[in-house]
Amino acid sequence: MGMLEDLFVLDLSRVLAGPYCTLLLADMGARVVKVESHAGDDTRRWGPPYPGGESGYYLSVNRGKESVVVDLKDPRGRELVQKLASKADVIVENYKVGDLERYGLDYAAVAAGNPAVIYVSITGFGQDGPRAKEPGYDAAMQAQSGLLAMTGTPEGAPVKLGVAWIDVLTGVHAATGALAALHHRESTGVGLHLDVALLDVAIASLVNQAQAALLTGEAPARLGSAHPSIVPYQAFEAADGAVVVAVGNDGQFARFCGVVGHPEWATNVNYATNDARVRNRATLVPLIAVELAGRKRGEFLEACRAANVPATPVATLPEALVDPQVVARGMVISGEHPTIGALPMVASPLWHARGPDGAAIDLAPAPNAAPVPPLLGADSRAVLLRDLNLTEAEADELIAAGVVGQH
Repeated sequence: MGMLEDLFVLDLSRVLAGPYCTLLLADMGARVVKVESHAGDDTRRWGPPYPGGESGYYLSVNRGKESVVVDLKDPRGRELVQKLASKADVIVENYKVGDLERYGLDYAAVAAGNPAVIYVSITGFGQDGPRAKEPGYDAAMQAQSGLLAMTGTPEGAPVKLGVAWIDVLTGVHAATGALAALHHRESTGVGLHLDVALLDVAIASLVNQAQAALLTGEAPARLGSAHPSIVPYQAFEAADGAVVVAVGNDGQFARFCGVVGHPEWATNVNYATNDARVRNRATLVPLIAVELAGRKRGEFLEACRAANVPATPVATLPEALVDPQVVARGMVISGEHPTIGALPMVASPLWHARGPDGAAIDLAPAPNAAPVPPLLGADSRAVLLRDLNLTEAEADELIAAGVVGQH
């Protein structure tokens, strides 16, 4: 069962932001048809790893979609995709501004025949402005938005996040906008063109840091893992590994002081309140670092849990994926892939919905039966026959001519 099972999404995007948007929709039950060139989505060649000849990058964001290979440079190919666009509820694209006009797949052309379509354009800088025509990439947006300059240690260089976080957040914004536009369509009967820009999302996602910069005119300092407005809220090295202490209020700090054997810190005028701790982080943080350096990580974390003090180990990603809580939440799923076999994947965090009776509505797939990412062109023939009502002979002709590709 899917909450969006009556939704037809035409995915004209590639790489990460657009495919992540359509992944979210597919995970909620939408039917997503992904149109690819004969070369396929760029990420099919981004690796390693390449299990079964498929790129791990591509596998991460294309679960549950159908892959159709079409040559848009051929008029017959353009016509096929135009017909699919005329049937779509949602279209997601991330071409450079104006590029789809030459294929008759821009919003104006599609909406002329399908005025109810929700058309989501994802670009680096948006559909207008002095940089609209420029391509945009996540790392460049981390730099342009101010994120890179605030990330890293005070004495070090700016540091890029280890994941293309702005692309991911853009995909989330795009999916949210598409669902809101569908709600709007229910009452008005007409669709919308959503203009979603990586730079806009990056700026919006800086939240408290952006607000502080607007109020003060000052650039955030690089603080490593530390928080600009909360202390202690950062990583520390214990005797056998790193931990993060995330004290969010004064009560937690008092309990933390008990854990580390310094209850007097909680009544010290320099540390008793968060405001005081932020002002005096230069003296408090080294004191904490000395205390934790001599403690075993497991013992310290257990003491924090007993005292209800938020603290966690700094886990590696493989460690995180087998954490008992992650396992209990079903965040790793598996499906049978045609070339890989059993394929482990990260689950959707939205599959925990329940009805008024408390029963799950079965959004999550059955064990070892999750949908998998498609092979390039795996669904080309089926889409030609089912969605475009072509005959077998007509499909064969298009495939033989290279207008359509199939696996």
